[in-house]
Amino acid sequence: MFNALLVEQNEETKETSIGVKQITEDQLPEGNVTVAVEYSTVNFKDGLFMGGPGGQLRVFPHIGGIDFAGTVETSQDDRYAPGDKVVLTGWRVGETHWGGFAQKARVNADWLVPMPAGLDAKMAMAVGTAGFTAMLAVMALEDQGLKPGAGPVLVTGASGGVGSVATAILANLGYEVAAVTGRPEAGEYLRDLGASQIVAREELNEVTKRPLERETWAGCVEAVGGEMLARILGQMKYGASVASIGLAGGAGLPASVLPFILRGVNLLGIESVMQPYENRLRAWERIARDLPMDKLAAMIQPATLADVPALGRDIVKGKVRGRVVVDVNA
Repeated sequence: MFNALLVEQNEETKETSIGVKQITEDQLPEGNVTVAVEYSTVNFKDGLFMGGPGGQLRVFPHIGGIDFAGTVETSQDDRYAPGDKVVLTGWRVGETHWGGFAQKARVNADWLVPMPAGLDAKMAMAVGTAGFTAMLAVMALEDQGLKPGAGPVLVTGASGGVGSVATAILANLGYEVAAVTGRPEAGEYLRDLGASQIVAREELNEVTKRPLERETWAGCVEAVGGEMLARILGQMKYGASVASIGLAGGAGLPASVLPFILRGVNLLGIESVMQPYENRLRAWERIARDLPMDKLAAMIQPATLADVPALGRDIVKGKVRGRVVVDVNA
């Protein structure tokens, strides 16, 4: 028997409940590698799969947790052996396949990557999908030619998980980071991560009818979408790129084509769930090298399995700062 954060639904009333329960290994889904989970984390998507009103969970019972890190217990795949340290992000684990909010997980070996040198399970989960996505965004901007010294790089939703890691990585690489936040109290936190400029969210939330404004930003890691993304596109420098990673402000894009055809602005879509193995390795190697571990440690909010339901509700409301690291064995 081991502990798991189980989401269940009453068949008659259709009401859902979530709590730490004991289950057996026989109840785990199919897979060829069983992992003793050490740490997980809480992402925006986790909050949507908690089973509450308006959530996206459709099949019960369910164990969420789209990320986990731990030690291989058993393996039917030659790539992994008992004792190997591994990380999992994405592949719809925690959504359609039971995830990391448990002391054990059984998954497909194709979904795992070896623990990067220089990281342990706790720090890997301080990174998690949010940090992995941030690194993919930085890599995409660099692949399009972004270099330090080109001008300020904007990071929206900067006090959230993706934004915090993106800010720390960019600053460590020598970029001038302009961090956007709607929380004035987050200014000191963001400057400690390396931001050289704090931009009030209200400055970019203002709707303008001008499709092009003064060229300001050399690049952007953009987590909000909607009207803010449309506004930012009109402020990008000639040939600059925006890496779009989220839709906290809405899925619509009320934008003009003028930034694209008059300034050569690039809008880059960043997807982390189905990334191929080689690109995952590249991103994790860059994370271990380019993300300062002291900055990462400063983002951590420790939690237990019992804390996760409340944190899931809070993260959907934008109330969680930095990175939640869940000790599933606490």
